[in-house]
Amino acid sequence: MRNLILFLPFLLFAHTATGQGKILRGFVYEKDGGAPIPYANIVIEGDRLGATTDFNGYFQISDVTVGLKEVTVSYLGYEIIKVEARVFKNKPASIKVYLEESVEMLNTVDINVARLQRKIKVNTAVVSLNPKNIETFSAGGDPDLMKALAVLPGVVTTGDQGGQLYIRGGAPIQNLVLLDGMIIYNPFHSIGFFSVFDTDVLQEAKVYTAGFGAQYGSRNSSVMDITTRDGNRSKLKAKTYASTYMSKLLLEAPIGKKDANGIANNSLFISGKTSYLRQAAPIFYPYVQTRFGGLPFTFSDIYGKFTTQNSSGSKMSAKAFNFSDAVMLDSAQGIQWNSSGYGVNFLVIPPASATLIEGDFAQSSYYIESTENADQPRSSSINGFNGGLNFTYFLGKADEIKYGIDLIGYNTRFDYTNSLGLKLNQEENTTELGGYFNYRKVTPLLVLEPGLRLHYYGSLSELSIEPRLGIKYNITEDFRFKASGGRYSQNLVAANSDRDVVNLFYGFLSGATDLPKSFRDRPITSKLQKAAHGVAGFEYDIGKYWDINLESYVKDFSQITNINRNKLYNDIPVYSDRPEILRKDFIVERGLAYGYDAVAKYERGRYYLWAVYAWSKVTRDDGVQVYNPNFDRRHNINLVGNAKLGKDEKWFLSVRWNLGTGFPFTPTQGYYPGIDFLDDLGNPDIDFDYTTANGDPSVLYGDLNSKRLPTYHRLDASLKYAAQLKSGKFELTFGATNIYNRENIFFYDRVSAERVNQLPIMPTISTSFAF
Repeated sequence: MRNLILFLPFLLFAHTATGQGKILRGFVYEKDGGAPIPYANIVIEGDRLGATTDFNGYFQISDVTVGLKEVTVSYLGYEIIKVEARVFKNKPASIKVYLEESVEMLNTVDINVARLQRKIKVNTAVVSLNPKNIETFSAGGDPDLMKALAVLPGVVTTGDQGGQLYIRGGAPIQNLVLLDGMIIYNPFHSIGFFSVFDTDVLQEAKVYTAGFGAQYGSRNSSVMDITTRDGNRSKLKAKTYASTYMSKLLLEAPIGKKDANGIANNSLFISGKTSYLRQAAPIFYPYVQTRFGGLPFTFSDIYGKFTTQNSSGSKMSAKAFNFSDAVMLDSAQGIQWNSSGYGVNFLVIPPASATLIEGDFAQSSYYIESTENADQPRSSSINGFNGGLNFTYFLGKADEIKYGIDLIGYNTRFDYTNSLGLKLNQEENTTELGGYFNYRKVTPLLVLEPGLRLHYYGSLSELSIEPRLGIKYNITEDFRFKASGGRYSQNLVAANSDRDVVNLFYGFLSGATDLPKSFRDRPITSKLQKAAHGVAGFEYDIGKYWDINLESYVKDFSQITNINRNKLYNDIPVYSDRPEILRKDFIVERGLAYGYDAVAKYERGRYYLWAVYAWSKVTRDDGVQVYNPNFDRRHNINLVGNAKLGKDEKWFLSVRWNLGTGFPFTPTQGYYPGIDFLDDLGNPDIDFDYTTANGDPSVLYGDLNSKRLPTYHRLDASLKYAAQLKSGKFELTFGATNIYNRENIFFYDRVSAERVNQLPIMPTISTSFAF
């Protein structure tokens, strides 16, 4: 089976590598900087043939008649260009086109390019974000991907100080995060306003919340596929940024000789940001008190990328990153993590083939250590690599075949001491091998995307067969039905329990083989965590300015592995008569998540509105009880509004309001003295006099997550002023989160009997200069 997976792509590649003609292909770039232009329109005059470019700026048109052709290239906000190209019988013809910005502003054009894409792609349970979208959604402060994700349908955040991101019922460990093909194991910082990504270098972030295609594997809930742009290929550019939270610096430059268009073949950018919130908080936010005392958060992120490409459009990029984060309670206590890695990816345009070849290889590592509780130290690390080859063959205007292989290998180590003094230590090495095939067929009424993924887990010796399917039916020009689904699997296990309300410790385990033999009297025959997704919905374009999206979904997590927090005994023969739930390192659960959401978007000139309502329900069954996990939010509303103000639109106002019903929590039934029945030497004492002993206060818990916290709501807003100076672009922003200072509860500290709230009003000011 493994040999077949390895051999199949190369067999297909050999078949498509022969000479092929009657094809016109090429790239569309910006004349200023050489950046690729996605969604540009390509039309061959007289042949009624056309295409749109992808995010590499690449297009390909098949079945073109041989001869000299006039090609029209256009994109909103850019001058229309007409070029001539000769199409051959026995080999593909290639062109490169550079578009220049027009005097017409992009925001005055009412046509929505995204609508054209929705007619030829299924686009179920997926949102594409670019830097403009991220700024649109980031009301209240620094533009960041984390803020944008929080307003997407199906996304729930549990807190702004150590909370996590949950996507349509999936826990963070079930979300695959890729940065230019590199696996990122922790994409968010401890203070919940920031991700590790610099918005200024992002090209696109695709967020698949359910039902994703066969090209993705090794996670069973969602995918965030993030790509960065290349550095400027025509001139040196820089941007500086500073706020009350952090500062940033971005440098980019062309490298090497420039061509007739003033574009170099090579480019480089380096991006860095660092937080000084820990030092600035006593000055700007002395009134803020968290469970850590003040705001002891700090982080730093560095990312660099070098890109080289040839005249045919083939290119290669090398990149590296280092992300770090710390919550320092004092000099000896805190939680710190570091993530670093490097990688290479490439795009090849074979001169005599219609196949597009993409590949990547990356290494990344992550280490986290917690000394928050001196008696229960924890550490976790994961070191791994991943790589793959992808082949895309274009058929006609929008049809395509895509197939490929990917390989993942990693080492995980976890050291933990629980509250009973028992130590859990695990170190594992594992490999995963995947192969996939995906086909997209587009007709005037129907878009069909069947796919199949085969994923082999080496450490568990298990092969997962995962069919995937996406379908869209264009009922009318403006009204469409869509659906997708499939089977999914994963091996990684979180080194913490998803029952924790607040958890800054985010570690990893792999190859959990120490599982119970049965679940609710049914034998457990697989070590894999498995899920099945189903999503269906409608898209409706109302007039020129309104877009409506309705979706319902279900995720059946048929097997979930969690750390066993109830373990009392080591799993050795002397304790073999004890129940497995008291001996095993891990437990098996079953989960079910389902819901529906509605999105309304209005965009016209200066004004933008984004409104989301989501209803969801998440349950978990641990074999003893069925409960709602702490991220189960029944109702969630997000409203975002933007307006460009002033005669020259130099002012930008952004407002976001969020309302969510309360999360589940476990009530406190009462307190009792915890007596250990040990003698002075720490040994069990059968004659222990408990009538005179004073035990430490212990909590008597009620039913698991049987109560709900109060409803959460918050208003954020920001106002930006932008001016184009002779020397560069200057921006000044005023903003604030939680403007009306709502006291939203985070959790209740049972030990100190104190209520802990989310962050209060947090005003901020930032400034940037770019040239």
